[in-house]
Amino acid sequence: MQTAILLIAHGSRIEGANDDLRELAQQLRATTDYAIVEPCYLELAEPDIDAGAVQCIQRGAGRIILLPFFLSAGLHVQRDLEAARHRLAGAHPGVEFWLAKPIGRHPKLLEILLDRVRETEANAPRAI
Repeated sequence: MQTAILLIAHGSRIEGANDDLRELAQQLRATTDYAIVEPCYLELAEPDIDAGAVQCIQRGAGRIILLPFFLSAGLHVQRDLEAARHRLAGAHPGVEFWLAKPIGRHPKLLEILLDRVRETEANAPRAI
């Protein structure tokens, strides 16, 4: 059974902000064994979650992992994404839908945050 990743972000009215997710999806496709990686958005941008799932199914996915690009398991993850998983499972009974955890307290997050601090320090203007 082919597994797809449905990468989900909140979405923004600022189109350039949505490009980050599209680039991340492209990188996942290029560097993993997951040939089907589709970016989608909870709101404010297209494609929405349902349309992203349909794209995965049309490309041959029998299992879709809903992967939240969210920092915490707040209301959107606990309520909205879980509801989307149930809705999709009801609409596509032959396909498995799994909801992954958000980024949350992943141990590599600390490393990423410290990289941003060091980057800021290295590029900050120096006092005279």
